[in-house]
Amino acid sequence: MTTAAIIVAAGRGTRAGGDLPKQWQQLAGRPVVAHALAAFRAAQGVDRVILVIHPDDRSRAEGFGVELVEGGASRDASVRNALEALAGQGVARVLIHDGARPLVSEALIGRLLTALEGAEGAAPAVPVTDALWRGADGAVAGTQDRTGLWRAQTPQTFRYEAILAAHRAHPGGSLDDVEVARAAGLDVVIVEGDEDNLKLTYPGDFARAERILAKENGMDIRTGNGFDVHKFGPGDHVWLCGVKVPHGKGLVGHSDADVGMHALTDAIYGALCEGDIGVHFPPSDMQWKGAASHIFLRHAMQRVAERGFTLTHCDVTLICERPKIGPVAASMRAALAEIMGVAMERISVKATTTEQLGFTGREEGIAASATATLVSA
Repeated sequence: MTTAAIIVAAGRGTRAGGDLPKQWQQLAGRPVVAHALAAFRAAQGVDRVILVIHPDDRSRAEGFGVELVEGGASRDASVRNALEALAGQGVARVLIHDGARPLVSEALIGRLLTALEGAEGAAPAVPVTDALWRGADGAVAGTQDRTGLWRAQTPQTFRYEAILAAHRAHPGGSLDDVEVARAAGLDVVIVEGDEDNLKLTYPGDFARAERILAKENGMDIRTGNGFDVHKFGPGDHVWLCGVKVPHGKGLVGHSDADVGMHALTDAIYGALCEGDIGVHFPPSDMQWKGAASHIFLRHAMQRVAERGFTLTHCDVTLICERPKIGPVAASMRAALAEIMGVAMERISVKATTTEQLGFTGREEGIAASATATLVSA
């Protein structure tokens, strides 16, 4: 009995943000859709895997080594394209799954195929346990009985010939394949779903998925390094780690030239494998000229949270002859703690000299190095 899995990944969803459709964005080092593909390829009882794609994504999809079918203008049109591509090839059962659900488990796939042995269709769902409200104009307008209500998931599983006929007869515009099946008179049994089998819709969903994967795969610990240099120029102060320090010279830079905060920001981006400040805030963009460096550091910390990590420790070393850092090191730690939203005891700021050697020894500028450690939340 040949069983095919159809992964629908032709959408252009924008609510998740990012420069790519959500199914092609990175999740734990791989495209979102790659996680679903891996689950079906490893599942017992699945013989073929079909990936439904947008024509613009063919180059991204070809490296996965699965059968590709181009999607249609809507989800149900994309599913029908895949079903038609399987016609006449001896397929008896089909699982239809959203490519934006990367955490489908082999156990769930197995439960569905077992349920299909005695049914025309089977679909996973989890019962609604929260209180339900009706709203109007931003206020609670009433309550809704949750008895018998379920949250639908995929993959949804059917006898192949029956669901193909149902799609051919359906006028289009369905929310999912269960709706198509029921319109054709097919009975679909509910199978126990999985709370972790979430659909990525908004940016915060990626962070939750990262946390789930981290728990499954073990704690993810990241370390990043940053290094920055700024030369001295005219001025009567320097900004270092968020503190204005009186000095006979200033530091020259595209932004406020806070060399310590720049090194720390780059260390955090490095731990996330997201490049450096220049990637996120290009110096060619004049809106960042003279910008306060806390803007960059706060953005890096926002990315830490969005990726499902926590900063557990960071260490900044300022390399200069003058100004003297010791008297203001505690103030720098406090300033960084406020900017980053972490406890001061997780932040180290210290200084060293180069024994009057090199450009820092000649007091031509200041250098800084930093290390940041992130742990999956």
